[in-house]
Amino acid sequence: MYHQDNFDSWWDRNGVWYEEHGMNKEEFEAISFKNGLNKGDIVLVSGRGSYEQGDILIFNSQYKYPLIHRLIRIDPYDTKGDNNFAQLPGELDIQQDQFVGKAIGRIPGIGWIKLIFFEGARPAEQRGFCK
Repeated sequence: MYHQDNFDSWWDRNGVWYEEHGMNKEEFEAISFKNGLNKGDIVLVSGRGSYEQGDILIFNSQYKYPLIHRLIRIDPYDTKGDNNFAQLPGELDIQQDQFVGKAIGRIPGIGWIKLIFFEGARPAEQRGFCK
């Protein structure tokens, strides 16, 4: 979800997909976490309340670990990673019992304390900041 540069540049590269799916630039700018999340951020999660288009949703899917992607449609619940070209198969028609919660805040960079101990074990192309 990391946006490596400013919002306008990110939107120039990715906005067409969102516009084709009913979310224009002004609507996207008004949502929380419009600039995504960074590797190393600690994400504060709430499992209560309602979910709205644009929320960052954490959910279990067919993958080993939960996904944390942006909610782009409510009925059915669909998500998309901000920097993914398209949706993954596990992001379509998500059921409420798969929800872990939604991001309600973040503490930038503090997660690097933990990541420092694990980054060396990862393949070289996966180390460091998100691309």
